[in-house]
Amino acid sequence: MKSKTIGIIAGIVVAVGAGTWILNHGGESPAGGAGAKDKGAQPPAVVNVVTPQRQDVAVVQQANGTVTPIRTVDLHPQTTATIRQVHIKEGQFVKQGELMFSLDDRADRANLDKAQAQVERDRASLADLERQLKRSQDLFAQHFIAQSAVDTLRAQVDQARATLQSDIAAARANSVATSYTAIRAPMSGRVGGIGVYPGSLVQPATSLTTITQLDPITVAFTLPEASLPALLAAQKRGKVDVEALPGADLAPVKGQLSFVDNTVDPQAGTIKVKAEFDNRETTLWPGQYVNTKVVVQTLKDAVVIPQNAIITNAQGTFVYVLENDRSARLVPVQRVYGAGLDAAVSGLAGTEQVITDGKQNVRPGAKVRLASELNKGSDNGKAVHVADKG
Repeated sequence: MKSKTIGIIAGIVVAVGAGTWILNHGGESPAGGAGAKDKGAQPPAVVNVVTPQRQDVAVVQQANGTVTPIRTVDLHPQTTATIRQVHIKEGQFVKQGELMFSLDDRADRANLDKAQAQVERDRASLADLERQLKRSQDLFAQHFIAQSAVDTLRAQVDQARATLQSDIAAARANSVATSYTAIRAPMSGRVGGIGVYPGSLVQPATSLTTITQLDPITVAFTLPEASLPALLAAQKRGKVDVEALPGADLAPVKGQLSFVDNTVDPQAGTIKVKAEFDNRETTLWPGQYVNTKVVVQTLKDAVVIPQNAIITNAQGTFVYVLENDRSARLVPVQRVYGAGLDAAVSGLAGTEQVITDGKQNVRPGAKVRLASELNKGSDNGKAVHVADKG
């Protein structure tokens, strides 16, 4: 019994000693040493690199806009009459001055003829009085009549001349009233719906139709107030290009900025702007929603890198660049403008090798391996293997 107890105690002592040895030697194998530690070290990360590009970058603001006509006219008659003839059709394009509606003008024509006849009568009366005045002046010079008779005739001539001028003005007024019966297009554009027909009684409150100017045409949209300084600076330099995208199947339409509102909306933090477009092909239609792009600034000779190379965290914005000794160096950058897959940044000279793919496995100062070199080595190995097999 005593010997059995001594054996148990000896086994416990051996187990404790073995555990202590394992803890002190970190689990090394008996053949351990430096070679075993190297096997546990993390291998270099495999990465891809790109060289930054230097180019001019257009700073573009995008917004949703609404197509708005420059001018829309609602046609009304200026007198009460009946429609005699409609010369246009709905949806028709008309030119400025083209006859659109004719109203019943019989009464107006009669009044105009009466006024013109009155003018001719006044002219005849004035001519007769002027002849009488001339004869009276000759008789007065020969002392056959008194001065009072000449003065009376002169007053009658002046009165007749004033009457003639008054009747001429009345005839002109009748001519204007007669012109109201022929309604012509005040501008070139497209005709809207027509709600009157020959024989319809119309009044000044009656809407005959509308004319909308389609070429040129404008697009109204809003931009963030942060874009206002660059937008105004671009306007001072010259024309500001604007692009409108009317639809997925239609080509973009080019135009220029034509209007910047004089106030910023304090609630939305936006400013209203308009751009004018040539619309000969009627690609843009009033009331249509379009996507717009405005070039508010051009960054000259900017350093451009892929967006996926940029790392953003609580400490800032960085990229990894490849050193000559195949180590990675962390470089702070600032994203000046980003659009699509690329971004213009500051903080780089433009000659570095910027790490893109695999950057998540890179640590500052750590060694890296290029994926292109690995692929090249793999391709060479395959070629040798095939040659040996042959």
